Amino acid sequence: MEIKEFQKLIKDIYFIKDSRRGKAETFQWFVEEVGELAKALRHGKPEELSEELSDVCAWLFSLANLIEIDIESCLRKYTHGCPKCGKVPCKCKE
Repeated sequence: MEIKEFQKLIKDIYFIKDSRRGKAETFQWFVEEVGELAKALRHGKPEELSEELSDVCAWLFSLANLIEIDIESCLRKYTHGCPKCGKVPCKCKE
């Protein structure tokens, strides 16, 4: 599935609920899912990691829909390598 298609699918499924919830609360849900991903990283079970990553993505796309941001356009920032040094792989000092 293409990024644009996924963003539209998430909008079709959740936009009405997300609109009622609002930006701040939707962001809070996103952060909660990131926390669940952090817990899953400690356990290291691949199926749990996959599930939590998918939840983080869905909530990120929900938030993008609420603030009317096209994620595919955002990703162009990285199409030529690292945005700071322009290299692939990144050569920036840590």
